[in-house]
Amino acid sequence: MSDIKAKIHYIYHSGFTLETDNAFLIFDYYKHPNSNEALASEDVLTPENLKSKKKVLIFSSHSHGDHFNSEILKWQQYSNNTEYILSCDIEIKDMKPNYTIISEGEEKFIKGVYVKAYGSTDIGISFLVKIDGLTIFHAGDLNWWHWKEDSLEERNLAEKAFKENMKTIKAQQNNIDIAFFPVDSRLEEFYYIGGEYFIKELHPKLLIPMHFGDDFSATKNFAEKFKLPQTTCIEITHGFQEILY
Repeated sequence: MSDIKAKIHYIYHSGFTLETDNAFLIFDYYKHPNSNEALASEDVLTPENLKSKKKVLIFSSHSHGDHFNSEILKWQQYSNNTEYILSCDIEIKDMKPNYTIISEGEEKFIKGVYVKAYGSTDIGISFLVKIDGLTIFHAGDLNWWHWKEDSLEERNLAEKAFKENMKTIKAQQNNIDIAFFPVDSRLEEFYYIGGEYFIKELHPKLLIPMHFGDDFSATKNFAEKFKLPQTTCIEITHGFQEILY
């Protein structure tokens, strides 16, 4: 891919594909974009496209219905070199040799790809992946979940849990190239605080917002709020949007 190290496509919500010279990664797929937000001709998850990839790695950070869809388990029929990396809370009835179940704190090498599972502030895990000279972080449901309707004690606990996770990651990782992180407008005026803290602590070179459902305006507001020299924040406007790194 010449000077391009990674070709990323936003799918929907927290779902993305990321292609390097040697692999095609899929994170937290659960559905395709709404038809009025994407062109079918731009679909990167067709059987034909999956068949063309040297190596396919499919990640699911936890079992929530907006992060995992068992439909992904059918995609291995399109490529003999497909690996699944699944959080330990996902129930798999028919285990196969190409399924790797991973828990917080575990490290795995899968077909030459390094995967470390970090914590979440909900269920499941977050992913740190090293491949082809890139370090990639997908947060899953790791976020500073500051819900206004929660009690002060609950909000304080949410903040503490998030910052403890950040401290753990920061102590071990200091060179994240690409981060996928929640920017969730349901948190209202607090939609940005998790992403802001993540940027301040970990300084990813590229931050791609996720977990915003159909509210693309959250990504626009976030990108406008954080115009930073060390971190580029992406605005997402439609399904199958391409992002180059």
